[in-house]
Amino acid sequence: MLEVKHLAKAFGGDAVLRDVSLTVQQGQVVAIIGRSGSGKSTLLRCLNHLETVDGGEIQIDHQPMVTTDEQGKPLYAPKAELRRLCLKMGFVFQNYNLFPHMTVLRNLCQAQEKVLGRTRAVAEARAKELLGKVGLQDKAEQYPCQLSGGQQQRVAIARALALDPEILCFDEPTSALDPQLTQEVLNVIRDLAKEKRTMIVVTHEMRFAREVADYVIFMQDGYIRAEGTPDAVMGEGRSEELSAFLGLLGDG
Repeated sequence: MLEVKHLAKAFGGDAVLRDVSLTVQQGQVVAIIGRSGSGKSTLLRCLNHLETVDGGEIQIDHQPMVTTDEQGKPLYAPKAELRRLCLKMGFVFQNYNLFPHMTVLRNLCQAQEKVLGRTRAVAEARAKELLGKVGLQDKAEQYPCQLSGGQQQRVAIARALALDPEILCFDEPTSALDPQLTQEVLNVIRDLAKEKRTMIVVTHEMRFAREVADYVIFMQDGYIRAEGTPDAVMGEGRSEELSAFLGLLGDG
């Protein structure tokens, strides 16, 4: 479903991603772990074309989003094709990124109407269905400032789902939340995993990675240092680097 080959990205001469390659299969939940600054969020943003790459290849459903020519220059798909491929990817941000001047319902309907061309009635029906899915059907007419952080993040998940993405990406969705609200959000992601939704989750929640992910990727200094099943990556025999990281989180 998603294939990444030799991805490279630098900011101001500082390499953030170095020769990153990975494959995500349909219905798979992939957890990306690692210290802050290891390249996790940058990788996710490159996959969603929120950042451009300096080299490498990204394919979605065997269709190239970006390739690299013989001179090492990245070549993105034509604008219309790029837009079509990007719509296959949904993104849930750390800090929700809801429109503060819109109700919860309008936050879920805006992109459906503008991007997918749905009528207001169809968009609202889909929005209400998804709010029910994340347990917030009674919050449709409230504004983001009236919600807790956990509720705002659940709205953000519903908004991403409203565009019917094939792959849903989460960039540390619980990093701004206290433990109780963290569980609210993780429970929603667990339910999505049970539906066999394809997801890539950048997270510091190691219990979640162990219990929910099918595949774990450990990043350090812009490289993928370990990857495999949760037991293979995080169990006995793991690298000293990964043991040190897990120990830092009190999970060693």
